[in-house]
Formats: sequence, C-alpha cells, structure tokens
Amino acid sequence: MRTLLRGGRVVDPATGFDGTADVLVDDGKVAAIGSRLEASEVVDVSGLVVGPGFVDLHSHVHSIAGQRLQAMDGVTTSLDLEAGLLPIELAYAHAAEQGRPLNYGFSASWGAARAQVLLGDPADGRIGLAMLGNPAWQRTSSKAELTAWLGLLERGLAAGGLGIGVLMGYAPASDPAEYRAVAELAAKAGVPTFTHVRELVEVDPATPVDGAEEVFRAAAETGAAMHHCHVNSTSGYHIDRVLAAFDQARRAGSRVTVEAYPYGAGSTAIGAAFISPERLRMKGLNPARVILLETGERVADEKRLLELRERDPGAPCLLEFLDENDDADRAKLHRALSFPDSVVASDAMPVFWPDGSYENTEWPLPPGGATHPRTAGTFAKTLRLMVRETGTWTWLEAFRRCSYLPARILDDCAPGARSKGRLEVGADADIVVLDPEAITDAATYAEPTRPSVGVRHLYVGGIPVVREGELRPDALPGRPLRGEVR
Repeated sequence: MRTLLRGGRVVDPATGFDGTADVLVDDGKVAAIGSRLEASEVVDVSGLVVGPGFVDLHSHVHSIAGQRLQAMDGVTTSLDLEAGLLPIELAYAHAAEQGRPLNYGFSASWGAARAQVLLGDPADGRIGLAMLGNPAWQRTSSKAELTAWLGLLERGLAAGGLGIGVLMGYAPASDPAEYRAVAELAAKAGVPTFTHVRELVEVDPATPVDGAEEVFRAAAETGAAMHHCHVNSTSGYHIDRVLAAFDQARRAGSRVTVEAYPYGAGSTAIGAAFISPERLRMKGLNPARVILLETGERVADEKRLLELRERDPGAPCLLEFLDENDDADRAKLHRALSFPDSVVASDAMPVFWPDGSYENTEWPLPPGGATHPRTAGTFAKTLRLMVRETGTWTWLEAFRRCSYLPARILDDCAPGARSKGRLEVGADADIVVLDPEAITDAATYAEPTRPSVGVRHLYVGGIPVVREGELRPDALPGRPLRGEVR
C-alpha cells in the first residue's frame, strides 16, 4: 500500500533539506518527496516534523516489550553493539522467531567469546548480568585461549555480526595486548569495534592503560574504526580531558567515533568491577550512589555493598556518576552531547518484572517493570534538552546526531545501513513523525517504563508501528541488519 505523509516539515540530514513537503512511501521505501503527490492512504502531518527514524547503536533490549518503549521514543533500528551476543546465528534466529517492532542487529561479543573459552562454554554463550561480576573470565588469556576466542569472534563476524563489542570496563586488569589483537582483527575484517573502556588513569593510576587512550592508540596503530561507548558515564568528572584527547586523535586521522546519553546515572550489575567500594572511592563516589533497580534500595554503606555483591552479583542497579541536580554536572552531560559529531545512543536496558520475566508482550506494559529510564526516554529527552530548551541543535542537526551519523558508522560493514538515517528517494521507509512542541521524555528513575510523549507516527519499513501517538501492538515489521566481512 502506498502511503502519503502530507504537509510536514521534512528534515533529511543526508542532503541538508529542511522544508515543507510530502513524503510518498511505497513498498518499504521512500518513493518520492515533493508536492501534489497522491496515494491510497493520506496522513496529514502538517505542523509536525518528519525525519529518518533514530538508529540506536547501543541497546541491550532484546524483547518486544523493550523495543515498544524505544518505538515510542522515535527509534526504528535498535542494535546491541557494545556488549553484542554469541552465537550470532542464535541471536538473529531468536529475534526473527519472536518478531520485533524495530529493526535489530548484534555485534560479535568479546565478553561472551572470552567467557566461552575461559569458563568452558557457559550455557548459551551470552554475557548475562551475573557473568559481568564473575572474575573467572576477567583475567588475562593464555596464548592458546586468545587464539581460541579470537576464532569465535571471527566466526561471529562471518555469521553477520555488526563489528565487535568489547566490555573492557568489566575486565579492567586484562593485558592490553589482547585489545590490540581485537583491533587488528577488526581492521582485517573491515568492521568497527564498540568499546566500554577500562578505567581512566585519573581514577586508577595502576590501570594497565588509560581507558580512553587505549581506544585512540589502537585505532591509530591498526587503522581500525573504533567507537567509544557512552563517553558520559565512563568519563564522569574527567569528560573534558577525554573529549580533548578524542578530538586530537580524530584530527590526527584516527577512525574514532563517540556516543553519549543525557542521564547522570548508568545501569549495570552490582558485581561489576567498577562498583567495588575501592573503585567507587577512586571515582570520588560512595555506596549511596548505588541503587538496586528492583527494590529501589539506596545502598547505605560499604558493608552493605559488599554484602549485596556477594549475595547476588548479577542484581541490576543504578550508579549515579553525575548529579543531574547540580549545574556543573549537568553542564558536563551537555558537553558530551554537544561535542562535534557525538552521536546519541541509549544504552537501553531490559525491562524486568518482579517474577524475573522480561519477555512480556502486553501493551500497555503491566505495572512493576524495572529498568533505566533511558530505555524509554533517551531520544525524546535529548531532543527536549538540545533542541527545545537550549536551542543547541537545529532539527537538522538533531536528526544528524540521532539518525544519520549512527548509520554511517556501519556503512562499511553492513550494506543495509546505507539506506538508513536518510529521508531521500530510495531510502528505507524508517520514518519518525514528531510534534516539535510536545516531544519530551516521561520516564523517571521512579517510573522508568513511562513512554515518551510527542512521537505521533513511526514507520518501520513503511509499516506503521505508532499511529496518532498510539503504539500498534500487532505491528512486528522489524528486519535484521547484518554485517558482511571483507
């Protein structure tokens, strides 16, 4: 069916077009942009902004429930590239079997590959929250082990992995030579890496190598394309030094990219290496900055933190790395988002219910779901802060940061990405239509599953997933985005 979006403000970051026009959608593609166009279905979008759907490079949402929240936030392609999954074949098969509202894809997981080799092949080769705090896979590999898990990564890339996801921050004492080997593999295969960096030298002077410098150095020495994940959370109070080093590396010709999200708290497993009492002290934080996700308990002291880490190292928690109520800390978040060519990525987390399930298919979501508000609100909050409230970005720049630039990071390894992040003839009909006066986040730390407000329509491959501000529970048009090695 041909659908005409009539009379909206059309924004295409690929061509720089920003003006009133009609958009004709046919057979999953943008068929025409202009005036006096006709179609069997006409949707009046006058007064609304029409742009390419947001491409989220960093989402740990592997469920219909989580993707529905992201759909209401304007996302049309949701990719897990920081952690990734293995085996890649099973990850794609599971998503296809269930169906997804949004397009999906995965990197080959460094953490899962190491865990399979160093732990002796855990159940399904995935990195779960419990494994993040398990020191048995965080040690340096022997030469034979390194060869074995690099082979698993190669197979993951051959099976369609969108690069290599590296959770280096969870194995911060491992030999930097291993990371260099990963970068060499990525350069050889022509795929990017996506890294959660290890500690900065300001935080831990004994770190084997400064986390940010490790990425920049490996990119310079190997020629690999290397992406620095959530620079806001891993840099914290040292964001200005890291961004300056990033700018220097980029000017020197390194193929480095960076992302940020607009929150002062992250989310992970309480057993993670960087949430130990001594690591928190190094960061200038204390246990009261740690909040259990499922119960809301704010950790009282180091004794209680050690007890919780021992009892259930996989328990999801929040870590307040910056204070969003503090002007200086908010300014640091703003600088991470406004840094030239920094892209927006959510780090969306799974939604858990009290019974431990996360595969819920009800809509609206049942009460009691626990997650980080960034799952539901990252993009709407960013637009509220950067466009509506501060005017830091134009709408053209907003779509460039949320749609166009993220897709371009994948152009070399995923041919399917080349038609995303654009709103021009021939592009995929992954389209968001939003109210420029109303777009805002609604999710909070207390109520993290409240959908964003202001996304009026969302199309994935030309199929409406959101219509007139209401999600369509029957819509599962998401398709896989796969990588191709050289």
